[in-house]
Amino acid sequence: MMATASKSNSKALQLIQQYANRLRSNKPADYDPILAAIGNARVVMIGEASHGSHEFYLHRAEITKRLIEEKGFTVVACEADWPPAYRVNRWVKGHPVAKNISDANDALKEFTRFPSWMWRNTVVVDFITWLRKYNENLGQEKKKAGFFGIDLYSLQASREEVLKYLEKHEPGLVAEARKNYGCFERYSDEQEYGYCAATKLSSGCEKEAIQVLTKMLEVHAKHVSEGKIKDNDSDESFYAMENAKIVREAEKYYRHMFEGGQITWNIRDTHMCDCLQDLLKHNGPDTKAVIWAHNSHVGDARETDSRRAREVNIGQLVRERFGIGNTFNIGFTTYTGTVTAADSWDMDPDFKRVRPSLNESVEFLLHEALTKDSTMTNDGQYFLLFRSNDSSINLSKELHTELHKKRLERAIGVIYRPRTERQSHYFDASLSTQFDCIIHVEVTRALRPLEIHPAWAEAEKEHVPDTFPMNV
Repeated sequence: MMATASKSNSKALQLIQQYANRLRSNKPADYDPILAAIGNARVVMIGEASHGSHEFYLHRAEITKRLIEEKGFTVVACEADWPPAYRVNRWVKGHPVAKNISDANDALKEFTRFPSWMWRNTVVVDFITWLRKYNENLGQEKKKAGFFGIDLYSLQASREEVLKYLEKHEPGLVAEARKNYGCFERYSDEQEYGYCAATKLSSGCEKEAIQVLTKMLEVHAKHVSEGKIKDNDSDESFYAMENAKIVREAEKYYRHMFEGGQITWNIRDTHMCDCLQDLLKHNGPDTKAVIWAHNSHVGDARETDSRRAREVNIGQLVRERFGIGNTFNIGFTTYTGTVTAADSWDMDPDFKRVRPSLNESVEFLLHEALTKDSTMTNDGQYFLLFRSNDSSINLSKELHTELHKKRLERAIGVIYRPRTERQSHYFDASLSTQFDCIIHVEVTRALRPLEIHPAWAEAEKEHVPDTFPMNV
């Protein structure tokens, strides 16, 4: 089977080897072609093929640093909850409210919801530490880069943040908001609310969430129109308004969660794109944003298989709303290695071995190209460009055509089930139109959480690292 796969992909292999861009550790200049291809894009989306691979996080952080330093990006919008990310944002910007936050670890401490390792890990600690130091050297507040979460899972936390804001700034509205939000207190958690609302065991809290949001929109609009508030106060008003939006969208998400993945997926990704647009509008017309999210969110959903034909995602929506020339997206792939992931939802993270990719997958094709070229094998990673916002960059139409052919592509989220990998983690995709750039890392390492679970530590201790060249 391996020989057949190699023969059928011989042209693609040759083109990949011809147009592969070298990517070495500790060589920042190797990112130069990516930065050039990004051009003047306003929104850059950087993915990950798993939520627990060190190299994906590291490359994403390093590219983001250059976007901030060289191209003036000031928004880092993450697939993360809004309230705990805003604590980080306050810290990296030196906000007075954050004066009691001691360090990056402390700034990240509110990321307690599963999967906490997505943000409470060593790479994110290093990145936000860098971001704080970068901001400290800037004279103008508006030039500081912020860290934001654009996801919608934080129904309870966002509800509390709205009430805290009203108590401080709009005490006359507190009683009404508390009465409306009290609707959610009948339920032990979001899952129980979703079940009761979906099965008509209760009337739900949709109307109440909308009523609070309407008031918060009015409050924020009033604050903006008055023009009497300081920058920090404006941010707090915006923060509270977004929390009210999250309660509204989370209510909708959990109410539909038992109807199937398509509806809730679309609610979630549409909200994340809406939140991105709110951030750009709030920070001004020249604001540029980089998005950190999984490949499945930032790769254009229209370029994936028919099973996902009715799903939209951030990658598709951003291209549609901003125009493809104002955007750029980067995906990642790996052949094998290790990953931090759980067996099931809400379980402890484990140190898991990533199975070698299936022969008919795009990961296997990229692996073959690497292992059959000695210079590529020495580096263990490389990237390919499929589209550029800079017309002077030399691109290959043939490579684009070959990698537009539908192939299997792997996606590992916070859960990894190698025993059912084909059914659980693969789908069909056209790589060269799904992404503008793909970074292939042959062997990836498990992302290191800040809290090491005993099982994770034991598995890491027993693991024998893969080395190059690999026997295939």
